[in-house]
Amino acid sequence: MAGKPRLHYFNGRGRMESIRWLLAAAGVEFEEKFIETPEDLDKLRNDGSLMFQQVPMVEIDGMKLVQSRAILNYIAAKYNLYGRDIKERALIDMYTEGMADLTEMILHVPLCPPDEKDAKINLIKERTTNRYFLAFEKVLKSHGQDYLVGNRLSKADILLVELLYIVEELDPSLLAKFPLLKGLRTRISNLPTVKKFLQPGSARKPPLDEKSLAEAKKIFRIP
Repeated sequence: MAGKPRLHYFNGRGRMESIRWLLAAAGVEFEEKFIETPEDLDKLRNDGSLMFQQVPMVEIDGMKLVQSRAILNYIAAKYNLYGRDIKERALIDMYTEGMADLTEMILHVPLCPPDEKDAKINLIKERTTNRYFLAFEKVLKSHGQDYLVGNRLSKADILLVELLYIVEELDPSLLAKFPLLKGLRTRISNLPTVKKFLQPGSARKPPLDEKSLAEAKKIFRIP
């Protein structure tokens, strides 16, 4: 019997958090091997574990998978969170790529020069309400179903709800105009596996603070 998936990353959200969300929602127990020093990262690179010399990396089913979207797609397919057919999968991919665009903007905020941070955050807020959340609200309104695609849970729902929580941390008012998205968040958050993940003491990571940012910069040798 295969062991639990093992996640290799630093002890923070970054590009691994969506993977944690998806595994948790699928009810999959996993282990984490935290990268704590630059030397830990060097060891993974030098022993051939990282195909492109980058993390996140997940050991699962005898593979060492890298590239976060490839990892997410494998997990979604393995645990039936990737639609019924290729048309549903195309929609799921399209929606999650849009989410990834917004998530990428948010991920870069802590690395912004201080004099650019306010402008960056304002742009994120504008794009959130006028582009991304507006689009997903329209999807839910168009079919009146409980989930984004095919009226069943998929990785798109899970990753969108993760994003809703992240945006709420940035500015809770950004969700005010999107009642269907708030309803989706409530439904997904009440699923037993997700509810467990949202509890204190779970593998879910807190927002990046100054201490965690300094540790991440040291590990990844970011000036």
